[in-house]
Amino acid sequence: MREFFYAFGDFFMWLFENTLEPLGNIPNNAAILLGFVGLFIWLKMQGRFNAEAKANGTLK
Repeated sequence: MREFFYAFGDFFMWLFENTLEPLGNIPNNAAILLGFVGLFIWLKMQGRFNAEAKANGTLK
């Protein structure tokens, strides 16, 4: 069982060294950008839902 976990760890070390390290800070910037895009989409949708609720008289 120990060999399996060491092989699993070696695989992830190889994966990260050969994919994430060469990319540098790009994955971090992409995650931040995606978070902001999602935030603005959510806020726009929430504004529409609130306007619809206010028009229907269901806004508390």
